[in-house]
Amino acid sequence: MNNKIYMNELNKYKDKKITVSGFVDNIKDLKYVQFLILRDHTGKVQVTIEKNDNNKELNETVKTLSLDSTVNIEGVLNEAPNVKLNGMEIIPTKINVTSIAEELPLNYKEKNISRSVRHDYRNLDLRSEKNYKLFQIETYFENALRQYCIKNDFIELHSPKITAKAAESGSEVFKIDFFGQEAALAQSPQFYKQMAMASGFDKVFEIGPAFRAEKSNTSYHASEINMCDVEISWIENISKIEDFEEEFLKYGFEKLNSKYGNMIKNDFNSKLVNIDATIPRITFFEAKQILKNRYNYVGERKTDFDRKEELLLGKYALECFKSDFIFIEGFPFESRAFYQQVDENGNTKSYDLLYRGLEITTGALREHNYDKLLNQVLEKGINPDELKAYLELFKYGCPPHGGYGLGLSRVLMKTLEIDNIMDTNFIYRGPSRKLKL
Repeated sequence: MNNKIYMNELNKYKDKKITVSGFVDNIKDLKYVQFLILRDHTGKVQVTIEKNDNNKELNETVKTLSLDSTVNIEGVLNEAPNVKLNGMEIIPTKINVTSIAEELPLNYKEKNISRSVRHDYRNLDLRSEKNYKLFQIETYFENALRQYCIKNDFIELHSPKITAKAAESGSEVFKIDFFGQEAALAQSPQFYKQMAMASGFDKVFEIGPAFRAEKSNTSYHASEINMCDVEISWIENISKIEDFEEEFLKYGFEKLNSKYGNMIKNDFNSKLVNIDATIPRITFFEAKQILKNRYNYVGERKTDFDRKEELLLGKYALECFKSDFIFIEGFPFESRAFYQQVDENGNTKSYDLLYRGLEITTGALREHNYDKLLNQVLEKGINPDELKAYLELFKYGCPPHGGYGLGLSRVLMKTLEIDNIMDTNFIYRGPSRKLKL
């Protein structure tokens, strides 16, 4: 750990000689005095340099500085009630310039800069205080989800992101050359989670990236996403998976609201998630009837939901159940992956979880019977030879199992009421953006 004194620790050092480091946030060069505002990710402090013969070297150094240059400053931290910024100021004895910033191509503190321009200069955009807070929130929430899984005796996987075959039927993948063998970037750890079940691991989770080559230019799609995946053995009813996910999310949001609730409300102007309400559960066909009868809306997609339907179902959950979430169960096999279990009516034992009107999770029981799974592969028109290694997982004994994948960027979007997934990714990858770094 470094010995840097952070701005939020300064109260401990009043009347002491200290060294602080940070970015130059503001410069005022007046007739008799110079002021610097220095910032790091925890806060700001004022540095006051009088213009006199004793400070000539310091005065000249300040004149060389530009906004967002970085400095180390040695000096005494004084209590100063007249200083608006935390009632403190540093009287410097030495200024060490560690880098000089060229004129910035954008003012990242302004609110009206287009999203496209901000992401062209993402390194500068990320300097904004709000962006730092966003990633603090994401870090803490992900850690809470990890804690919950570990408390419940889960193993954490780190599955390969280079895969031989696609995990989702019909979806586009990013193809790559793996030493002469055709491969792809992993769309999901699905096959590896199921391999763990067939290996007797029983309960596994993974937090990591997934790659989707769909040309979807929407506010909620990205080509590289961060997922939290869970898989559990000896489950034979999707309600058990839903029960686990409900408690898993409640734990995560309880921790998040406790630590960062004020930040979520005040800095992002967002409502805290209602974690007390039980998440309602309705079937796919009930949802279609509710949309028709309550909202007089019939979507064009017969085996899935369009965007407006998701929004209306989110509205329904809030109006009727005071819940930010709703489970939709029993999607037709036509719209689902080949490995999901199918009931006697030809519908999958699966669900989607909507959060404030946006799908954040797909979960299901998996078909673990080799012969049934093979038939479902054929029904989807997939050549079984292309899935030979995957199918072999189920030849040598495999317990019933199921699980889900949770889209973490979408969760962050809805928690902070951000209108585009671009802003919840450190660096966004999508069909509308060229690769630069």
